[in-house]
Amino acid sequence: MQTDLTHPKDHALIPVSAIEEFGENEPIQLDCGHDLAPFSIAYQTYGKLNEARTNAVLICHALTGDQYAADTHPLTGKPGWWSRMIGPGKPIDTDHYFVICTNVLGGCMGSTGPASLNPETGRPYGLDFPVITIADMVRAQERLIERLGIPSLFAVVGGSMGGMQVLEWAASYPEKVFSAIPIATAARHSSQNIAFHEVGRQAVMADPDWRGGRYLEAGVRPRKGLAVARMAAHITYLSDEALHRKFGRNLQDRDCVTFGFDADFQVESYLRHQGMSFVDRFDANSYLYITRAMDYFDLAQDHGGLAQAFRKARSRFCVVSFTSDWLYPTRESREIVQALNAVAANVSFVEIESDKGHDAFLLHEPELFDAVSGFLSAAAERRGL
Repeated sequence: MQTDLTHPKDHALIPVSAIEEFGENEPIQLDCGHDLAPFSIAYQTYGKLNEARTNAVLICHALTGDQYAADTHPLTGKPGWWSRMIGPGKPIDTDHYFVICTNVLGGCMGSTGPASLNPETGRPYGLDFPVITIADMVRAQERLIERLGIPSLFAVVGGSMGGMQVLEWAASYPEKVFSAIPIATAARHSSQNIAFHEVGRQAVMADPDWRGGRYLEAGVRPRKGLAVARMAAHITYLSDEALHRKFGRNLQDRDCVTFGFDADFQVESYLRHQGMSFVDRFDANSYLYITRAMDYFDLAQDHGGLAQAFRKARSRFCVVSFTSDWLYPTRESREIVQALNAVAANVSFVEIESDKGHDAFLLHEPELFDAVSGFLSAAAERRGL
């Protein structure tokens, strides 16, 4: 039974929150060889689907994101992670587009993941949850889009891990993607990024409260380990310039150093706050699984070459990078563009001057807003929206 997505709303940003259930007889085949059933995908929608069902935009979130892209997060009370980008009159304009954002498979905000109950045991999956890939996340999204009765997507948009999902959509479901905007991403995870993720995973697993992944049954959480993982990762999202501009070597609520191991410097206090606030909204095992999915991502290897991955692509692409992003540097975006050019794909490329680092795609970047808005407007005109 299809959900009615064409009903009018009083306001284009009023979200609709839902969880789509797929039963025992609807398994999803995972890359690891496991069939997962039943499973659920949680999602939010904004705006109105037109009668022709041609104006749907899928938003793909990054590692620590979720489906709450443009409305208040129920756990933190903060604005959605891409509220600058999505909304009435914004680059992804909910007055014109029907926006969908899912919580990825393996997540912890309603989609099936390691914190979900294993139907075979009645206990949380923990490490019994099968290892997933970016392609598995996209398969689950495609199942949702099909269930919603949307034959093809006007656009798929995402940054970082979300950008990986955009590329996977274009490669695996070329007939279902009219336009694609991968931002601050890469076609494969580098060895440096795998190394950073491994540090984070080891921090989680070294926490005594991790309990071999069975912490939920014990009524505890590996808060300290997950906080350290978040602190280490957060450093990679920023640039040296951004850290220096925001903190420098300024002291935190004191006039001189303490010659101890409290947070003497503002940057230390900031990282500790980032770490501890993160553990209140994210599951530690989900962190392990999603980082591993990113590590395994290699579009060229999966498709017999990067250009080969896009051989059947019919999408219009807008690839975006930032000059100070050392996590996914511009050269990796250029590799994507070169592969698309090799198969004569319709592609534009924007390198944005910014000193904000990888997180620039989440922040106030007018050039990014202009690029996304202009690209979508041109694509909408081409599609007759």
